[in-house]
Amino acid sequence: MAASGARAAPAWTVDPAHSRLGFDSKIGGIAFSGAFRKWDASIAFDPEDLAHSTAAVAIDLASAATGDKDRDGLLPAADWFDTAHFPQARFATSTIKSVGPGRYLASGQLTLKGVTRPVSLPFTVTIQGRTATMTGAVAIDRSLFNVGAAQFSGEDVVPHAVTVRIAIVARRK
Repeated sequence: MAASGARAAPAWTVDPAHSRLGFDSKIGGIAFSGAFRKWDASIAFDPEDLAHSTAAVAIDLASAATGDKDRDGLLPAADWFDTAHFPQARFATSTIKSVGPGRYLASGQLTLKGVTRPVSLPFTVTIQGRTATMTGAVAIDRSLFNVGAAQFSGEDVVPHAVTVRIAIVARRK
């Protein structure tokens, strides 16, 4: 009898020039957007084999940029991302489920500032040949991860909900 190996969904390589990991929030009622300039994702995905599909993302928190010098200078500080002690955030899927044609829900664990919490990310994927385009967005409650401490712990200046937006173009290996 032949030994059976563990199945794996095909691996995908992210095209960083055409991909973005960003966030939207408000400060004093004024909307702003930002992005992480450095991050990496390990993706194995097959819409016909979601049981063996996985994703893991590592985000360099010091690479956060919003285009505002003062705000960008505060993000690495202890009250916000505290990059001196927590240089990376990580998200790893535990399950990926179909929720309709081309639509999925990735459930997993987000670790940010030493706090790990469950997060479910709804996303869409379109695959054409060896290229996949994925988009998704999820609201994260920053207060659950101690992001925005001290004078920013309330919602009077910065809302607790921060929308994380993901747009990935990847090529099948």
